[in-house]
Amino acid sequence: MYFVYGQKEITYLQSRDAKLAEVIKQIGPLQRTIDTDLFSSVVHHIVGQQISSKAQRTIWQRMINTYAEITPQKLATADIADLQAHGLTFKKAEYIKSFAEQVNSGAFVLADVAHMSDEDAIKALSSLKGIGVWTAEMLLLFCLQRQNVFSFDDLAIQRGLRMIYHHRKITKALFAKYRRRFSPYCSVASLYIWAVAGGTLPQMRDYAVKKSKKTERA
Repeated sequence: MYFVYGQKEITYLQSRDAKLAEVIKQIGPLQRTIDTDLFSSVVHHIVGQQISSKAQRTIWQRMINTYAEITPQKLATADIADLQAHGLTFKKAEYIKSFAEQVNSGAFVLADVAHMSDEDAIKALSSLKGIGVWTAEMLLLFCLQRQNVFSFDDLAIQRGLRMIYHHRKITKALFAKYRRRFSPYCSVASLYIWAVAGGTLPQMRDYAVKKSKKTERA
């Protein structure tokens, strides 16, 4: 499945911002895959923290080979050592097992998250061990398909904003300005900003302040 958006969102964003409108025109429709199961999506994000995409895919495939389906029941009864055997660190294995146990026991009701506001859903998800605010925001966008996700902590979003608008630095105040401008369709804006940050439009460059090299003291 792909993140669902259409002409309504595109027309709105184009009417709100001429530069983003030009980016959308040049790139055209985007297809970003999403997860459909919140439990496995949380586990997948924990697996992928601070490792390459290739390493994440390798570990995830090993887990699929072992468990067939990534469910609370299966992971709650797995030993930490069994989880580590797939290539996970001890901490990640501990986070995953703790999460699975909470869901399996009913201490954390995942179904409730879908009915929460964005703010409450982020608070609930980031209360879990191993899940920070950025990860919670990505879960909202790429699993729950929330329409208004715009993450200040996402370095690629900051890079894309610098590239599109020629900023040297993205402050919180500046970021808030763009959030207001793109709302209530920040998620779709995010997709295009990520595409720019990833080099989809090679004529665009990053205007970030270059760090000066420290001169060596004699």
